[in-house]
Amino acid sequence: MKLLEGKTALITGAARGIGKALALRFAQEGANIAFTDLVIDENGKATEEEIAAQGVKCKGYASNAADFAQTEEVVKEVVADFGRIDILVNNAGITKDGLMMRMTEGQWDAVIAVNLKSAFNFIHAVLPVMMRQRSGSIINMASVVGVHGNAGQSNYAASKAGLIALAKSIAQEVGSRGIRANAIAPGFIETAMTAALPDNVREEWVKKIPLRRGGKVEDIADVATFLASDMSSYVTGQVIQVDGGMNM
Repeated sequence: MKLLEGKTALITGAARGIGKALALRFAQEGANIAFTDLVIDENGKATEEEIAAQGVKCKGYASNAADFAQTEEVVKEVVADFGRIDILVNNAGITKDGLMMRMTEGQWDAVIAVNLKSAFNFIHAVLPVMMRQRSGSIINMASVVGVHGNAGQSNYAASKAGLIALAKSIAQEVGSRGIRANAIAPGFIETAMTAALPDNVREEWVKKIPLRRGGKVEDIADVATFLASDMSSYVTGQVIQVDGGMNM
């Protein structure tokens, strides 16, 4: 039997990148997939088709994850379409980097809204569904910079640290209802964004990693699959750093 057979996963910001990798891996393990992105354009439709080709039900929903009212409506739609939500992955995120002295209020607010408030929005909307089921797994996609900080990313680091504390708090609130909440903190992961970095910057990153390589999106998907499945039924309130040992 597949690890996620019969479960429904809702993943935010999953039309591309790490979110898409998670959706594909969950689908390969038998989960039906609902995913959100700001718009479901041709790229989003292609993702929908690629996931459905794994033999599961899949639907993309256009939604601004930072908008509370939109989130409530999307979750209602997902429940109407799929009947249940077993897994929530709060993956939506953006960066607007800059040193604190030059950072604008707009840069701060945008990152906190998309990265952190969106997780509040979705957890708030999904919890009643999971509580009725008396089961569920919530996964917040954090970052190693949410653990140790990073110069020039105070807004991003604060949002990711918030996701870690949010997961730990939710784990305490609803553990008695059979609902688990954890965070994943990726390190330097090979994505389109990191591929665009200058070679010297990439080389400096790799020097800090004991495994001497960047991670793959599949590395994140493997850990997320564990946390989403019943294999981790006694794991909650944890932050798992997937960083090749960079942040020991």
